[in-house]
Amino acid sequence: MKPEFVLPEHSGGEGWTMLHGDTIQLVQQFGPGVFDAVITDPPYASGGATAAEKNRTTNQKYSSMSKDKALPDFAGDQKDQRSWTRWMAGWLWDVKQACKPGAPVVLFIDWRQLPSITDALQWAGWVWRGIAVWDKMTSRPQKGRFRQQAEFIVWGSNGPMPITRKVGCLPGVFRATNPMNRIHVTEKPLQVMRDIVRICEPGGRILDPFAGAGTTVLAGVLEGYEAVGIEVTDAYYQRSVERIRKALEEQP
Repeated sequence: MKPEFVLPEHSGGEGWTMLHGDTIQLVQQFGPGVFDAVITDPPYASGGATAAEKNRTTNQKYSSMSKDKALPDFAGDQKDQRSWTRWMAGWLWDVKQACKPGAPVVLFIDWRQLPSITDALQWAGWVWRGIAVWDKMTSRPQKGRFRQQAEFIVWGSNGPMPITRKVGCLPGVFRATNPMNRIHVTEKPLQVMRDIVRICEPGGRILDPFAGAGTTVLAGVLEGYEAVGIEVTDAYYQRSVERIRKALEEQP
């Protein structure tokens, strides 16, 4: 980070760092060409058509858990579509400045915000390269309707992306059910993230600006990368650090 910047609360170990703070503020402090990939699951700010519905808590929008078992709510999910798109474009621009030429960017999203996230990605100067699918394999059935059993992975690159990169062929569909015993409301499966981080060249440094449960950071380390996560919600910063440390300690 820039020499004059005072680091916020942070934790880490061999090959990984978690920063506790706001991505909008922190990503501007990275120097140019620091990261080889950006892989993240940002707040979707969906889950409702009206202002009242969008302003519900993240547990009300995305979880069916009872109050006594509910996970902590996370910040940044109450924007309307226009504000959310502007916000996305802003941090994507700042992150791009900290990435090496050709670095891939990978963003999870649902169907409701899919058009807006592709706009934000391109407004921020990234090259949009396609969409992959996370097939969750299960969902609540609705008579006369298609199942909503997929989320989407919008990806692109910081300018040209040479095919000579030392990366193999990746699938376009990732199949896995939601994790059991989640520690985050919208946690992604660890194996899916281990497969996805392989879009980064071997030995590269990955940034997750919305680290949540720390799954991307953990997956990156397990696959041999250096990984940096940023998380603004205190409860999830603490949970992600504990999770990563415990998982790495259990590795043979």
